[in-house]
Amino acid sequence: MSLTVFLSVLLVLPCHQQVTSDSHVFRSRTDVAMMSQNNNSDECHLVMNRSAADRCVFVKNTPDCNMEDSFINYLHVVFCLLPPNLTPLTITLCMIWLLFLFVILGLTASKFFCPNLSAISTSLHLTHNVAGVTFLALGNGSPDVFSAMVAFSRPHTAGLAVGALFGAGIFVTTVIAGSVALVKPFHVASRPFLRDVIFYMVAVFWTFLILYRGTTTLGETLGYLGLYLVYVLTVIISAYIYNRQKHSMNASAQNVSNIPEFNSSDSYDDDDDDVPCLGAGTIQQEYESEYRLLLPYSESTSHILLSSLNPVDNRTWRRKSWSWRVLKVLKTPLEVLLLLCIPVVDPDKEDKNWRRPLNCLQLITAPLVCVLSFQAGIYGDYMIQGQFPLWLLTFLLGLFLSAIVFCTTTNDCPPKYHPLFALLGFVVSAVLISAAASEVVSLLHMLGVVLSLSNTVLGLTLLAWGNSIGDCFSDITIARQGYPRMAISACFGGIIFNMLFGVGLGCLVQMIKTHSDVQFEPEGLLTWVLAGSLGLSLVLSFVIIPLCRFHLGRTYGIFLHIFYVVFLVIAMLTEFGKIHIV
Repeated sequence: MSLTVFLSVLLVLPCHQQVTSDSHVFRSRTDVAMMSQNNNSDECHLVMNRSAADRCVFVKNTPDCNMEDSFINYLHVVFCLLPPNLTPLTITLCMIWLLFLFVILGLTASKFFCPNLSAISTSLHLTHNVAGVTFLALGNGSPDVFSAMVAFSRPHTAGLAVGALFGAGIFVTTVIAGSVALVKPFHVASRPFLRDVIFYMVAVFWTFLILYRGTTTLGETLGYLGLYLVYVLTVIISAYIYNRQKHSMNASAQNVSNIPEFNSSDSYDDDDDDVPCLGAGTIQQEYESEYRLLLPYSESTSHILLSSLNPVDNRTWRRKSWSWRVLKVLKTPLEVLLLLCIPVVDPDKEDKNWRRPLNCLQLITAPLVCVLSFQAGIYGDYMIQGQFPLWLLTFLLGLFLSAIVFCTTTNDCPPKYHPLFALLGFVVSAVLISAAASEVVSLLHMLGVVLSLSNTVLGLTLLAWGNSIGDCFSDITIARQGYPRMAISACFGGIIFNMLFGVGLGCLVQMIKTHSDVQFEPEGLLTWVLAGSLGLSLVLSFVIIPLCRFHLGRTYGIFLHIFYVVFLVIAMLTEFGKIHIV
């Protein structure tokens, strides 16, 4: 609801800007004033001070308006292809397209990227603790991390990454954490909670210092990324210590008939930082064994292909609500397209999700999708020695490899190299997530230009909400099922990875491109409002929760929601100049 209200208010701005921007008398003075007021070096924002006839030429000749990293040049569409009186309609259609892009990000991450990472971690025989803070954290935070990387790789959109990472941090630690407390009041595990909050406060403070200085070096960026390595080692060591204590307690109580249960505050649930989704295959296997046919049955190749492309499970469909069914129908065409090009390996299934005809087809489509999607499809028109197209060579190689696999395998038994399909699925889904993130960043940049909004406010609202809304629903669902500790651990554990890798990898990519240190230009007071609000929310949680004996109740949940509303009001007032430094 808040997203709808926010957009409805913003849609009236282009009409007002259209009336006031046709004057040529004080154009240069307005440009200088606007640049100094917003403290924004993005010259593309000055296009709204030009007349309607001059905007297209300005967009074409201004480097900051270049959108070569996206498939669609949204600024060219708005100012060159469509008349000015259709700007409100254009913004409405762009918002629908933005929601669709967020659906692509969510589906690709949850249905393909994260499962393949889980399969890779299983193949590497990683423990749940290591997999949870590495592969699973990357899978859950991939939309945020890729969006931040894309935004940081372009100097004029770095504000989007800052706003998104800080805005998502405030949203997660207030709205989502508060919702978990409202749904299911509980006692949070003390030591893991304090560990995560302390590491996140260190990451936020380090990011604040980088923004305050306005620059970062290669060594500092590597140290920034190394902070997450320290966090991973801390999780592993704490899990090792906890397991040793648990085993020693069990060994000392072997001669006792009733062995007391060892409850440690070092654990979010039954195990320290255990990631249950990696080990949930036992229940699934038992459930599938109940419905396993008693007589041997071999499906035809065509039937396997058609059933593999059906993303709707009949049993799930019958027990779900009508709203879920409507949403599933809307997402089904997109899921089918993703199934055609992204293989998924499930080590928890008996056949490892081996689908011979579909997997062979994916050997053709997956490399093609990578070539046509990587870096906005610049390799789609690439000619090898100016004569042979790269995409055709990729297609022929995929066709040859697919024919070999199809002729040397059977429908019933997966080959020994089947885990390599998980690596292929990981690469393809990563490329698609990166491509969708590039479109999101470019689209938000266009909305900021047309609506005269800073990249920071778009990052802390639209981008942060879009990337976090899925986590919000999933964490609340987990809490309702009786696992609030698991939900609260996901709140704080994931945003540490998103902050450190989003900023760190984004800066590293820009350094590689420019061969120089990264320069930051904070967009005025709003950046400091963001950093201060996130730091204040973490400090309050660090102080209040221990004072409440680590009990998260409904009162504290309401307080967190009020905190977020107050922050959002202050951020909007700051954006529109109502709050400023004298």
